[in-house]
Amino acid sequence: MTDFAEQRRRMVERYREVGYIKTDAMARAMLGVPREEFTDPSYIEHAYGEQPLPIPGDGRQTISAPYMYPIFYEPLDLGPSDRVLEVGTGSGYGAALARELVGPNGLVVSIEINPTTHKFAEANLKRTGYDDILLVLGDGSLGYPEKAPYDAICVTAACPDVPRPLVEQLKAPGRLMAPVGSAMSLLGQDLVLLEKDSRGKTERRVLMQVAYVPLIGKYGWSPR
Repeated sequence: MTDFAEQRRRMVERYREVGYIKTDAMARAMLGVPREEFTDPSYIEHAYGEQPLPIPGDGRQTISAPYMYPIFYEPLDLGPSDRVLEVGTGSGYGAALARELVGPNGLVVSIEINPTTHKFAEANLKRTGYDDILLVLGDGSLGYPEKAPYDAICVTAACPDVPRPLVEQLKAPGRLMAPVGSAMSLLGQDLVLLEKDSRGKTERRVLMQVAYVPLIGKYGWSPR
């Protein structure tokens, strides 16, 4: 049988060496969440490979390459009791990591627009014990005002610009990460870190180039 626990340990060790993982909290989260449980069974042997893998949906959905999760979450500086909104549940792996980072007194809300993908994530999270994550089937570009404001917001699909409702639902101070740009661009998208200060003023900076599937919704892209 494949020793996934050993693969997970090596992954965390490797990511600490190259600087993707910067904090002990992120290392503990990635050690604690069994990525193989969030992978489509057809690809489970590749769960710890350095590439995205297909998951159930409309043919575009993936579980991102594992190194992308600390790249997203470390700049958000998630801590105990934080309230987090994830736009694009995908497999549920990112929501599970966020739950590990915010702890039992925090809140993770995750929105997925594709019903098939939503059910896949729901089953994965329930099976692995993360059944206190609030999963929402709907348009993630609208956010989820019922539980706002959020200390951090993570958008896991490419949007034309940071959706205005998400900026409005971000706490002051708060941080938001999103890939901004067309999913059709050969250059990929800008991974944008938006920071809101205590007065509500926002500032953006581009961290790197990434390649994500399009965010579908009112403040995203139209479905084709």
